[in-house]
Amino acid sequence: MSVVRRIAIPAMHWRWGIACMTDLRLVALDSEDLAVVSAHLQDSVFKIADIAWSPREGQFSIAVNRFVWEEAGKKRKGFERRRAAVVFKRVLAVRSTGIDRKNGDEVLSLLAIRFEQKGEGPEGTVELALSGTATIALDVECIEVQLADVGGAWETASKPRHPGA
Repeated sequence: MSVVRRIAIPAMHWRWGIACMTDLRLVALDSEDLAVVSAHLQDSVFKIADIAWSPREGQFSIAVNRFVWEEAGKKRKGFERRRAAVVFKRVLAVRSTGIDRKNGDEVLSLLAIRFEQKGEGPEGTVELALSGTATIALDVECIEVQLADVGGAWETASKPRHPGA
């Protein structure tokens, strides 16, 4: 049975004159959980400089500006983005395509996170599909991902669109 683990129960607060949920905190331990985390991170943007890979700890992390999809369907004037951290643990190796790692100011957009299992065990590859043809592939012992809102929120006038989707 797969259930996305919510680390903290959100409380209500007021922002822009409307009731909002506070900081999202999720943990994914299997592919079904990862799909939920992926949905919350869809259309997140980040700079290459916001990526950190620590081979010694087996940890890969990204500080992102995530679009708050969980509030987007509600009738309101504006939309919201929040600063969040996504941390992948038990990472064995990292590969990327279509990314100039020397260009730290380049902004990337995260479209989806997928998992491809290798063999019978829990190991496999987590793929971060980015805008264009860019990807980041993480070889992992197993799925262990944490997503947490870590900073401020701000209003944005536009909602990401995917023509043809």
